[in-house]
Amino acid sequence: QVQLVESGGGSVQAGGSLRLSCAASGYTGRSACMGWFRQAPGKEREGVAVINTYFRTTYYADSVKGRFTISQDNAKNTLYLQMNSLKPEDTGMYYCATTGRNGRCRAVPGPESFSEYDYSYWGQGTQVTVSS
Repeated sequence: QVQLVESGGGSVQAGGSLRLSCAASGYTGRSACMGWFRQAPGKEREGVAVINTYFRTTYYADSVKGRFTISQDNAKNTLYLQMNSLKPEDTGMYYCATTGRNGRCRAVPGPESFSEYDYSYWGQGTQVTVSS
């Protein structure tokens, strides 16, 4: 089975940077989608960024475009989220997820790629806190 473990979260002041990592074990599929989601206390979980791991095509939420970058390192079986120019509204628990080998994954991700129903495997999350 696929297991995902996030790391790299922490506390940072506004304008700072963090890089989140998601270590994957098990076979996720050659053309799976992997994504980063976040959830602030009392709010719904929202999609942040998605990557098709075969084509390496990406999609970002409008709120993070130009500031966040999703990437992967196949040799390390790791997904990353580089977060720059962090804002207090970026605070939340960040989760990585994958559609898995049998999951639906478009060649070019779009808004529909943030549908949580398409993701079969989730990590436990890592906390990101941005102070003003």
